[in-house]
Parts: sequence; C-alpha cells; structure tokens
Amino acid sequence: MRSNKKWATVYLVFVFLILYTPIIYLIYYSFNSGGMMHDFQHFTLKWYQEVLHDTRLWIIVLNTLTIALLSAAISTILGVIGALAIYYVKKRHMKQLLLTLNNVLIVSPDVIIGASFLILFTIIGIQLGFTSVLLSHIAFSVPIVVLMVLPKLQEMSPTLIDAARDLGANQWDVLTKVILPFITPGIFAGFFMALTYSLDDFAVTFFVTGNGFSTLSVEIYSRARQGISLSINALSTLLFLFTVVLVIGYYFISQKSSTLYGMRGRRK
Repeated sequence: MRSNKKWATVYLVFVFLILYTPIIYLIYYSFNSGGMMHDFQHFTLKWYQEVLHDTRLWIIVLNTLTIALLSAAISTILGVIGALAIYYVKKRHMKQLLLTLNNVLIVSPDVIIGASFLILFTIIGIQLGFTSVLLSHIAFSVPIVVLMVLPKLQEMSPTLIDAARDLGANQWDVLTKVILPFITPGIFAGFFMALTYSLDDFAVTFFVTGNGFSTLSVEIYSRARQGISLSINALSTLLFLFTVVLVIGYYFISQKSSTLYGMRGRRK
C-alpha cells in the first residue's frame, strides 16, 4: 500500500511538472529585459507597463470580462433550469437521452462547434461580433452548469421536499427555500466553471468574432502570429493569475457555502 501511494505521488508530481513548467517558463521570461525567450539578461517590468498602457488591449479586456460575466450568469440560470428539468423527468430512457444531448456540446471538438455556430449565425442573419460571441459562450456553458448542478440534486433526499410540503410549503417555497439552498455549491461551481471556460475559450470565439470585436484569447493568438514579443508573456501571465484568483475565490465561496449549509442542518 505504501509503495502504491509513493508511486501515485511521484506520478502526480510528474504530471504537474509537465503542466506547469511551460507556464513557469512563460512567466519567468516575461521579466526579461532582453526581449527574447532565451538568454535572460536583467529583471524588468517594461513588458507589463507596455501592456498596462495599451488602450486597445484594455478595451479587449473589458469585452472579455463583459462576455464572460454575462454568459456565465445567463448560462447558470438556464443550466439550473435544465438540471431541474432533467432531474424531474420520470422516464429513465428520456432522462438518459436528455443527458446525452447535454453532453454532446462538451465532448464535441471546439472547431466543429465554432464552425456550426458560424454557419448558423450566417444563415439567420446575426452579425458576427458581441452578440454572436455571447450566444456561443452561453451555448457551450449551459451543459457545464447542468453537469455541476445535477449531482447536487441527486444527492438531495426526497424527504426534504416531502417534509416542506407537509409543513404547508407551496412549489415556489420548496424551490427557493429547500432546493436552491441545497444546490448552492453546485450553482457556484457551475458559474465559476462557465466563467473560466468563457475567459479561456479560443476556438469557438475565433469562428464567431468579427466587426472589430475581439477577446483576450483571440488577441493573444493574433499577436503571437506577428512574432515573438514578451508583452504576450506579460499579458498571458496576467490572464493566468486572474484565472488562479477565480479558482481560489470559488474554493473559498464553496467552502463557506458548505459550512453555512452544515450549520443550518445542525440547527434543524
């Protein structure tokens, strides 16, 4: 058993090294005054200053955050409704069919999803830009929220709902005072997952963006194609740190939600 744990630890360390070494390498050279991804010369914040003084880039950052927050909020609402709908379907075959359809957008390649949305928006006459990007991000975020919320619904004991109804609660009271508080950790998880996916998405956004509208991922790709510039490293570092802050924030919020729900359960 100890030997298995040792090898499991070694394997995890190896996997994390593979995942984080390129990111550390990128961050390290974002402070290189030499302007190249080799031969580190002197520590400098020049590339970060260049990024911070780039007005066009800040407009793109605002676009990215607006799309991410709006798509995450809307997809969370739709995802919760979808999870509740799937949960209350009584026929097993129908429930499995709905789950399968929900998972299609998650397992499908981003290139296919992006091309499909491009064709759809072209056919129905939606101009490529803010609206097309927002609708696309909502579409691929909803299944993620459903997968985050549905397990919490399945963990909920039916006796909670029966007890609420016995005490005179109507359907709205059951939903707002029993079900939603119970699945709150799943809702937060779905929101932050949707937010992260929206911030990081490139493939789908690349297909449906246009009319001068851009997001950070597309902008980083466009700048990288023009040649090596350590401002890309600085920009990528800031984006990575922002994502880390989101993950940490989600962790503390989920821990607080679980603690509050546990305290309520003890009081009852």
